[in-house]
Amino acid sequence: MDMQAQSDFDRLLFFEHARKTAEATYAKDPLDADNLTRWGGALLELSQFQNVDDSKKMIRDAISKLEEALVINPKKHDAIWCLGNAHTSHAFLIPDQDEAKGFFDKAAEYFQQAIDEDPSNELYQKSLDVSARAPELHVEIHKHGFGQPPGTAASSSGTKTQKKKKSSDLKYDIFGWIILAVGIVAWVGFAKSQPPPPPPPR
Repeated sequence: MDMQAQSDFDRLLFFEHARKTAEATYAKDPLDADNLTRWGGALLELSQFQNVDDSKKMIRDAISKLEEALVINPKKHDAIWCLGNAHTSHAFLIPDQDEAKGFFDKAAEYFQQAIDEDPSNELYQKSLDVSARAPELHVEIHKHGFGQPPGTAASSSGTKTQKKKKSSDLKYDIFGWIILAVGIVAWVGFAKSQPPPPPPPR
């Protein structure tokens, strides 16, 4: 297994564990906004490993958890920011530009709200800056056949392979910052929720 595949597999295991932990915590305390935010973040991360339809479903589930967190704590800026990422991710999965634009606009609104709640957070500002370029990246991705059924992106198999690789590389470039940022927030939140290990026996 190469390094990238191992790293992806490790991330998949980590966020699946985080999702299950958040689900169990929710059963005990459904009003824990931090837990709902971690759950939404984990679902958003896990959506990156799914096919397009399953990814959309998982993103919708993430949005639902994050919105539930905001009902409990409307000023929870990390949940607001994650909602922006969820809408951005969802937009990239939609081939229709006009429909995707609605999600990009909503994402920008959430990023701005997150900045309003925590103006010193550079990550929120970076997210808003990048979201301004998102529609143009969306056009580029879908021009290369991202998310289309096999055989519709190009006519010859050589061109198809090349376009598929370009599309895949571009997808990882765009989602890279989203995945990293959401991963860090989810990991920090998950780490805070776990009790420290007991001291070693003497």
